[in-house]
Amino acid sequence: MLFGRKGVKHVINAEESKEMEEVLSGCGVYDGTEIHEASAVLVHLSRGGAEVQMYAPDVPQMHVIDHSKGQPAEAESRNVLVESARIARGKITSLAKLTTADHDAVIFPGGFGAAKNLSTFAVDGKDCKVNREVERVLKDFHKAGKPIGVIPVVANISAEKQRESGREEANLGLFQKLKQKSQ
Repeated sequence: MLFGRKGVKHVINAEESKEMEEVLSGCGVYDGTEIHEASAVLVHLSRGGAEVQMYAPDVPQMHVIDHSKGQPAEAESRNVLVESARIARGKITSLAKLTTADHDAVIFPGGFGAAKNLSTFAVDGKDCKVNREVERVLKDFHKAGKPIGVIPVVANISAEKQRESGREEANLGLFQKLKQKSQ
């Protein structure tokens, strides 16, 4: 499904789309992927018979949050791919290897990691930059006419960009921002 602030925009038929990709941004709502959202996507797609492969950028996290305190763990540093492997139970691949060739759709679950590790939105707001590999994947899937799913925090990243340019229909997240670039 493509998710946005106003609900589902396109339903991905898991029975027709057998090869689905989920792009993670670490592990933990405050500094990575929102685990409940990632799990919900996996459950939904697997019940529909889809094969799901997980990817994440192989980059350092912006910072590490101690989730028991909700505060930065100053002395720690972590890698997004390594942290995402927790959700993927070790079965994860670098986002640099993701192509549209054998994949039917890509989904980005939320969590503040999207604003911190997939982009610079957490720091730069409306002037954010998107991770180069994330941008490439979104452009490639868009050009191939394949579904791209984004869940709330990811959607908010470019919704701000769209509001800035006066486009009120902004509700499909990073995809909308990159759709302009890919046309």
